[in-house]
Amino acid sequence: MTELKTEEMQVNFGPQHPSMHGVLFLKVTLDGEIITDVDPIIGYLHRAMEKIFEYRTYRQCIAIIDRADYMSAFFNELAFILPVEKLMDIDVPERAEYLRVILMELNRIANHLLFYAAFGMDIGAITPLFYAQREREKLMDLFELAAGYRMHPNFFRIGGVKDDVPEEFLVETARFCDDFAGWLEEYNTLLTGNEIFKMRTRGIAKIEKDWAINMGVTGPLLRSSGHKWDLRKNDPYSVYDQFDFDIPTGTVGDSYDAYWIRMAEMEQSLKIVQQALSKLPDGRIRAKVPLNVRPPKGEAWSRIESPRGELGVYIVSDGSSKPYRAKLRAPSFLHLQAVPELLRGAMIADAIVIVGIIEPVMGEVDR
Repeated sequence: MTELKTEEMQVNFGPQHPSMHGVLFLKVTLDGEIITDVDPIIGYLHRAMEKIFEYRTYRQCIAIIDRADYMSAFFNELAFILPVEKLMDIDVPERAEYLRVILMELNRIANHLLFYAAFGMDIGAITPLFYAQREREKLMDLFELAAGYRMHPNFFRIGGVKDDVPEEFLVETARFCDDFAGWLEEYNTLLTGNEIFKMRTRGIAKIEKDWAINMGVTGPLLRSSGHKWDLRKNDPYSVYDQFDFDIPTGTVGDSYDAYWIRMAEMEQSLKIVQQALSKLPDGRIRAKVPLNVRPPKGEAWSRIESPRGELGVYIVSDGSSKPYRAKLRAPSFLHLQAVPELLRGAMIADAIVIVGIIEPVMGEVDR
């Protein structure tokens, strides 16, 4: 009987493949339909952001960092501002902190809605896209109402926020919160309980807690392994310690758990926004800070919980109006090192499922 011999072959996924997330290039080695090796190739979106920071004032840097994780701009802004406020020992007014939290949690919902739409399309479900984009458009309208821009708001300031929000924003945000629970139920009916969806995601790319920690994995991926780690609870910043909310965790650590956690997080973000609206204090929206800030010489590090995981910024000040050095700790960049480990041994049909769960944004990978 003749032995059947096979040869490995390489297939390029991206950087412009319709199923890839952004300009990510995966050089995949296949043995039949089994993935034997993966080489993630990045750098197609490199913009030298961290170097540009050294030639811009701190206020100008806020507008630039919006373009890192361009799906979650408010988180980028706070991550950059916190170490500067730490260096300058600034006491941010409480109203500004509440407005920051409201906008960030609305941004988290908008991010997870896009994940829901894209992940559904990755697997072949088209309808969820239209439902999720319907509500995401409402959120983009709210961002425009508050900041004047939809995607790159440039709204947070060192010491607070740029402007107070109009009363219409608060009214429309409350209305959105009242309606969102019903919309979330529609999303779960369409996808979460779908038997075909479950078959495509359950048991795929199981993530174990110790492995995830060693790989630097954070955010929903880490929590899917059952590890209850969220900086809003474990290392509180802003005024998150004043709100009552839960940290959803998975049990199996597979792609279905990682998907479900994002759905559960939208519900928790909704609770935070509703609490913040009900307790929103009056008062100033910005501390008395010079327009051209000059932090004292020193260095500072701060981290926050972005929709993708732990987002940190390290800043070195030489006492001038521009950072001497600024470095981003972007979750998408660290998560990509987990891609080869998760894809080896998987079927080629599951590759897009696994990459979709990682949800990389190449703006914060290449920077």
